[in-house]
Amino acid sequence: MKLAYIGTYPPRECGIGTFTQNLAHSMLENGKGVKEIMVFSMNDHNQKYPYPPEVKLSINQEQQTDYLEAVNYINLSGADACILEHEFGIYGGLSGIYILPLLHRLNIPLITTLHTILETPSYNEKAILKEICKMSDKVVVMSHKAIHFLVETYDVPKEKIVLIEHGVPDIHFDKEQSRTEFKLNEKKLLLTFGFIGRNKGIETVIKALPQIIEKHPEALYIVLGKTHPNVLRHSGEEYRNYLQVLIKSLKLNDHVLLLNEFIDENELFKYLSACDIYITPYLSEAQITSGTLSYAMGAGCAVVSTPYWHAAELLAENKGRLFDFNDSDGLSEVLNELLENPENLHQIQENAAEYGQDIIWPKIGQKYTELITQVLSKPKEPLPKKENAIDPLLLPPFSLVHIKRLTDDTGIIQHAKFGIPNLKEGYCLDDNARALLMVCMTYKQKKDPLALEFMPVYLSYIHYMQNKDGTFRNFLSFNRNFLDEKGSEDSFGRTIWALGYLLGNAPNDAYYQTGKLVFFDAVPNFDNIKSIRGIANTMIGISHYLRTNASDDAMKETLDKLANILVTHYDQNRTEDWKWFESLLAYDNGILPLALLHAAEVLEDGDISKVAFDTMDFLTEHTMKDDYLSIIGNKDWYVRDKERSMFAQQPIDAEAMVLMYHQAYVLTGNRDFLKKLFTSFMWFLGENDMRMSLYDFETKGCCDGFENYGVNRNQGAESSLAYLISHLTVLQAYEESFQLEEIKTTKGTKLTLKELQD
Repeated sequence: MKLAYIGTYPPRECGIGTFTQNLAHSMLENGKGVKEIMVFSMNDHNQKYPYPPEVKLSINQEQQTDYLEAVNYINLSGADACILEHEFGIYGGLSGIYILPLLHRLNIPLITTLHTILETPSYNEKAILKEICKMSDKVVVMSHKAIHFLVETYDVPKEKIVLIEHGVPDIHFDKEQSRTEFKLNEKKLLLTFGFIGRNKGIETVIKALPQIIEKHPEALYIVLGKTHPNVLRHSGEEYRNYLQVLIKSLKLNDHVLLLNEFIDENELFKYLSACDIYITPYLSEAQITSGTLSYAMGAGCAVVSTPYWHAAELLAENKGRLFDFNDSDGLSEVLNELLENPENLHQIQENAAEYGQDIIWPKIGQKYTELITQVLSKPKEPLPKKENAIDPLLLPPFSLVHIKRLTDDTGIIQHAKFGIPNLKEGYCLDDNARALLMVCMTYKQKKDPLALEFMPVYLSYIHYMQNKDGTFRNFLSFNRNFLDEKGSEDSFGRTIWALGYLLGNAPNDAYYQTGKLVFFDAVPNFDNIKSIRGIANTMIGISHYLRTNASDDAMKETLDKLANILVTHYDQNRTEDWKWFESLLAYDNGILPLALLHAAEVLEDGDISKVAFDTMDFLTEHTMKDDYLSIIGNKDWYVRDKERSMFAQQPIDAEAMVLMYHQAYVLTGNRDFLKKLFTSFMWFLGENDMRMSLYDFETKGCCDGFENYGVNRNQGAESSLAYLISHLTVLQAYEESFQLEEIKTTKGTKLTLKELQD
């Protein structure tokens, strides 16, 4: 039997990774019939790890195509079954949704181990976990409470759920020998281990120590573990520093030792064998599984814990003691009582050790092997396969390399000679607004640190170019001289679009407050815009703003007013066979229906929606040709009743089409719009009139368009940003296609993505 495992894996420092490794090797070494193991490991934030040979492929958490490459590998590998270790934090996308496309394509039986089950999940968390359970042949949990949650909250059939406890290494050390090695013979050792973060409640133990030391001055509390990597990324060592200050203020320096280490299992069990009492002082009951608790039980420790779900269940029948959350006084009473009664302490240790022998990895591995054998003995009914309108494997890897090349400390350079920045042309507001939008989207979807680094550069350019009356200049020379007094209405609108998106998706308060200041300084100019594309861009920015500020009635009125200007233009120009806002199709055409689609969503206005879909259909009729996108050329455009221009096709038009079909899909859930979205994107990659790719696989930039002589090889900011925004939109749409539109309601109807957002 050949098995595939998906999860984190050492040397990545992660409890799930240690679990995956122990499970895989216990099944290989002790499980009857397991001949080969293959691991598909999850990488965080594009980190690289020196994995052992059993790791066949690594999956970057936020890289959607990696998941599809992994499932293709698994399906072709001859694996008999797959074991998924599920924890929300290790898979990419909203609530870990990126794992769903992989599981949908999996052609072999799936066993899923759930390490976290939320009692009150968000809508997305619940929908995603239900989908995972639906696709799994068996779902493994580690506590009875978990079974209850799955049945009652997630509607998982009870016969699909299997209880298999968390395994522990079969490692044992002599207690006195370990204490001698650590020079702890004269100490009463209290121990906590695992990743450190505020939810661990270490301060509860520290605050209890003065009352313990009063009676047991030989007491020593060791906290063994690094700060959790996610905590470290966002808050640094703030919590550890707080604990050190608390230790110092309570004069406990001789009684508390914080060891900032991630040690191997042999060393860990040596500490566990040396300790008198193991403590898990977690602050919340919402922990369905605790690997550290299982390890302590496996080592025969007397455990004292707060009554979180796993502990309350595991420590019953005198296998440990409980105290209330945040109750330092209660903890000190329990610890003093145990330290003063060695017989009671010894009995608890014996009970824990007896239980621990039942959960050693050889036995747990055998249970998993028997479960898989049982699954394989029954023929599996294949799930119906969906037609995928989007194939992410056709996309080049997402890269900001060319954007980095174009960006300096002032902003993004406007033009390029081939792939090299053309400094002579300087900067413009249009492109820095587009760049701000793109990096906001990138950071939201991929948490790319480079996107976060560029964000203040583009935002500060926008702020610098704003006039006192709230309007903006557009052009700035390379030596930072203003080249105009007031920019175009198009550039104004694009800036409002980027700022509106930022206000709904700011990564921190500083960027939010700056964006808000610039946005509202510009608001008095909204009523002065005459250009319909300037109006459309502004409407999109307002719509993004209103999605997180729905109570701003004044801004809703402004959006309604601007939308009706577009509707009026439509009414004045339409005929039976010309359903458009002007007497010609010009540039950036898709932006006009797109703006009305956004407004229709926010204002819930059927009349606006009808114009949006009518004009979108008209634009589709004239640009979707033979199953590929044929953009209106910017050389002479397409005047009504005249011949359309073929050349000077530009990437911003393809971008507008991608965004337009995406918003139509959001509103309707109609998968036909996904197909059109992807067709529009493939224009960049060669599905176009010239049958040539505009994306440059060497520079990672995008060429500026098609001329009558062929491809314009210059790769300026506008074209490259249009490509990247389109690329991100395709990935977002692909992710959304696996969300609630797939999950049926209790009435058997499908929800649109608009309903999902609501």
